Amino acid sequence: MQPSEATHSNTPQDTKSVLVTGATGYIGGRLVPRLLEAGHRVKVLVRTPQKIADVPWHDDVEIIENSLSDADGLADALAGVDVLYYLVHSMASGSGFEAKEEAMARLVAGAAGEAGVDRIVYLGGLHPENTELSTHMRSRETVGKVFLESGVDSIVFQAGVVIGSGSASFEMIRHLADTLPVMPAPSWVNNRIEAIAVRDVLHYLVAAAALPDKLNRSFDIGSRDVLKYKEMMNEYAVERGLPKRLVIALPVPAPKLAGLWVALVTPIPLSMSLPLVQSLQHDAVSREHDVDRHIKQPDGGLTSYRRAVALALGKERDGQVETTWANAGIDADPLPSDPDWAGYKVFLDERTFHSEARPEHVWTIIEGIGGKNGWYSMPLAWKVRGWLDKLQGGAGLLRGRRHPKTLNTGEVVDWWRVEAIDRGHLLRLRAEMRAPGGAWLELSVEPDGAGSLYKQRAIFFPRGLAGRLYWLGVYPFHGFIFPSMARNISAAATELQEEPGSSLSTRTP
Repeated sequence: MQPSEATHSNTPQDTKSVLVTGATGYIGGRLVPRLLEAGHRVKVLVRTPQKIADVPWHDDVEIIENSLSDADGLADALAGVDVLYYLVHSMASGSGFEAKEEAMARLVAGAAGEAGVDRIVYLGGLHPENTELSTHMRSRETVGKVFLESGVDSIVFQAGVVIGSGSASFEMIRHLADTLPVMPAPSWVNNRIEAIAVRDVLHYLVAAAALPDKLNRSFDIGSRDVLKYKEMMNEYAVERGLPKRLVIALPVPAPKLAGLWVALVTPIPLSMSLPLVQSLQHDAVSREHDVDRHIKQPDGGLTSYRRAVALALGKERDGQVETTWANAGIDADPLPSDPDWAGYKVFLDERTFHSEARPEHVWTIIEGIGGKNGWYSMPLAWKVRGWLDKLQGGAGLLRGRRHPKTLNTGEVVDWWRVEAIDRGHLLRLRAEMRAPGGAWLELSVEPDGAGSLYKQRAIFFPRGLAGRLYWLGVYPFHGFIFPSMARNISAAATELQEEPGSSLSTRTP
C-alpha cells in the first residue's frame, strides 16, 4: 500500500501511547473508549478527576490531574507519548479570549515538541476561506495553524455541524423543530451546511493515530450530504414523525438576536448559543475530500444526515447517550464543610418523610429525578423558575439528563449538576441557575423499620444582601414545593414497590 492510500485499521504494531486532553468533553469522552478498543495505551489530562470517576473506562486509563497552562505538569504528562489529541476549546468570550486560546496552543505545541511527540491531532471547525469569521471560528482556525506550523506533525480535522445524541448542534436543531411549527428565521437558515455524524468524527480521530509519519496538514471532513440549515430542521422533523416546519427566512442575519432566541427555546445557554449561531453565518461545506486517500471511510460508508438524526433519536430513546454537551461544564465549587459550614452564612430547608417503601425503591425515584420525570411538585412553578433563569442567561430546565434512570458524578440534571452520589443512599445536586449565591439540593434515604426515611435538604449560601433578599423572596414558595416534593417522592416509591411485574416489586405478579 502506498502512503497516500487509505490506511488499514490498527494492528498490534500500531499501538501508540496516547494523551487525550478534553476527556471530560463531548467528543473526548467518546474518543477515549474507542482508542482503548483500538489497542492504544491512553492517558487523560484533566483538571478535575472526579468528573470522570464514574465513566466505564476509568480504570483502563492513566489519569493525570493537571492543567494545560502548567508547563511542568504538561511536560510530565507528555513523557513517552506518541500522539496528543487536543480537544479543548473554550466557550468563553471577551477581548482576551483569542489571545488566551492561541497562547495555550503554543504552550502545548512547544511542550509536545520538547517531549518528542510524533503527532498532534486537533478537531477544528469547517469554514470558508477569505471570509471574516466569528471570534470562535477564527480562534479555532488560529489554533489549527499553530499546530501545523509547530514542527510537530499535526492532523487538523475541520468539521461542521456534529450530529449525535447529546451534541449541542443536534439539541439546537431538535428543540427548534420540536417547538416551532412556524419559524421566522434569520437569513443564515439558507446557508449550505455539511453536517457529520459523531460516529464518523470519532472514526477519523481514531484513524489519525495510525497515519504514516511526515503527514502535516488539515482535512475537511463531512457527510457529503449538503443541506440548507432550514432543510436540516425539516429533515429532522420528518424523521421525528412531525409535519414539515415552515421556516421563513428574513433578509437579516441578526446573530445576536438569534442567539438569544435559541437560548430561550433550546437547552443551550446564551454563552454557547451565540457562538453556535455565529458559526452558521457562512456556508460550511468541505472544499476537498483528500481524507479519502489516507483514511478509509467507515464500514458501510459515511453516515447521511438523516441517518445521523435517526441514530441520535434512537440513542436517546434507548437511554444510551454516552456524553452530552451539558456534562462538559464548569468545575464544581466545593460545598463548605458540614455541619459547621466553615463560618459561612447558610439558609436551610430540611424535610424528612417516613415511607412504607423500602430504601431501594426510594433510591430508584431519587436517582431518576428531573428530566422527563420532573421534580414531583408543582411542575408549573418549576417551569416558571426555569424560564426566568433562561431569561437571565442561565441553564433553565431544558437541559434534561443523559440517562432516564442512572446518574454519574458531574452529569447535568436540568439546571443542576451532580456534585456527589453515594449510590443507594445520597444524591447531592449543585445549582447552575442564576442566583445571588450558591445552592445545593441533597436527597437521601436510609432504612427505617420495615420502610425507609427519606431526607431532603435545600442549602443556600447567600452572596451579600441580594442573596439574603433572594432567599426571603423564595422561602414562602418552598413551604409549598418542598413538603409536597418529599411526599410525592415517597408516594412514587411506594407505587413502584407495589407495581406488578416490577423487578423491584414486593408483590407476586
